[in-house]
Amino acid sequence: MVECGPQIRLQQCYRRTRSVWTCLTAYERNVMAESFEGKSSHISANQAAVPSYATDITHRYPTFRDEPFKTVHNWLDGKRYDDGAEGLWRINDDLYDLEDFAHTYPGGTEWIQLTKGTDITEAFETHHISRRAELMLPKFYVRRATQPRNCRLTFHEHGFYRTLKQRIREQLGRVNPAPKERSRQIVDGLIVCVMLTAYLAVRLESFAIGIVCAICVNATVIAAHNFLHQRDNWRMYAFNIAFLSYREWRVSHAISHHLFPNSVLDMEISSFEPFLCYLPWADLKNSFQRYGSWFYGPFIYGSIFLSEYLKRLMDSFSQGKNRFHLDDLIPFLLPAFMYATNPERIGVIFQLWLFVVLMASFFFGLIGLSAGHHHPKALHSGDLFPNDMDFGLYQMATIVERRGVEGSLLKVLTTFGDHYLHHLFPTLDHAILPQLNDVFLATCEEFGAGKRLSSWFSQYIAQNLQLARVQPKQYQPEMMANRGKTKHDQRA
Repeated sequence: MVECGPQIRLQQCYRRTRSVWTCLTAYERNVMAESFEGKSSHISANQAAVPSYATDITHRYPTFRDEPFKTVHNWLDGKRYDDGAEGLWRINDDLYDLEDFAHTYPGGTEWIQLTKGTDITEAFETHHISRRAELMLPKFYVRRATQPRNCRLTFHEHGFYRTLKQRIREQLGRVNPAPKERSRQIVDGLIVCVMLTAYLAVRLESFAIGIVCAICVNATVIAAHNFLHQRDNWRMYAFNIAFLSYREWRVSHAISHHLFPNSVLDMEISSFEPFLCYLPWADLKNSFQRYGSWFYGPFIYGSIFLSEYLKRLMDSFSQGKNRFHLDDLIPFLLPAFMYATNPERIGVIFQLWLFVVLMASFFFGLIGLSAGHHHPKALHSGDLFPNDMDFGLYQMATIVERRGVEGSLLKVLTTFGDHYLHHLFPTLDHAILPQLNDVFLATCEEFGAGKRLSSWFSQYIAQNLQLARVQPKQYQPEMMANRGKTKHDQRA
């Protein structure tokens, strides 16, 4: 009974994800497949080319993805159901028991405990640039997995991602780590600015200063995001200043979104449905959902912070499990400080605090949801791409980076900047990424994976155009055509 429900939902949901693709005629599918394979299109082509491309990065539609109440806990439960890890930790086709190792893991016990029973191949590859972890794995080996990996993304030794990682590993030995101190100083300075502007807003009863405080709160949250990807540290707690949870974001953002962007496994896609539907599935969104976001989108931005806290509260009651931790008290430190410095203005404090949280949430949604992924040029589930696509190339295809923040660490930290390198190597501090840029660009050129840039304004427009998009597109490497021509000329 317990298994039957998810299986039925799985089949229904999987059919729905394929509807955009299957609505094409057999001839249209063959033409697209032949074009991708570099073959000449011909009406008599057979179906043999079909296995060479895909529209989803998973073989199975994620269990529990369409549950009306989406939490990191049912996302993880769905992964455990689908991944074939058999209650252990899966890396590629092997199973490992990391239970004892979790307590001594340098990155923090939580990373290991959260992922028990799931396939952690992508997390293992991106979170461990040195070979130390890879060399330790045999100590924890249990057996081979009994079913194939659910995720189609690959890590071939001489593919784009593994090649880039090897070169980044070598370059890190020559990197100057000193700029990382500036990242810490920026977060510390932003926290001071939050406290100062909060005090002044209450003292002067000024909503104008409240706006400045909200900007500082938003900037602090985004900058602290740099630290929640890293091993446990106190600055990651600054992420909680306005009702978000670094702990839950380590799942919904670091493990889900970062590893599987723009896919059916991306919680930063599914969590906004049915109001913001970013995937180009015609049956997922009606005309109001496609175009209404221009009007109701800003209200969703403003509700992100509070809704996340309320969702944890509702989940605690519905599941009978406490979803809160001591660090969930951090959001109340700001009003406590406002009261401690202005105890006679309790009414003003409550109004200004709520105003700051709502406005900070608005700025966070405005910046975050147009930071680099939700663009018609970016690859999304439902679009056509290689069946065994390299993990790194997939990451590149899902990003259109915002122009105008490069060169300023403050701008990069507070606007989700340096998006390409950050997605490929999320545990590296943003401050040292510029020192890796030459190696990154050279490898991109070699593999035909060009960067795409867009202005702030066009990113916002593009986000709404993506919400309206229902037509699938075919993956087109930015530089592959020129690269192929160059190799042909060299052979000639």
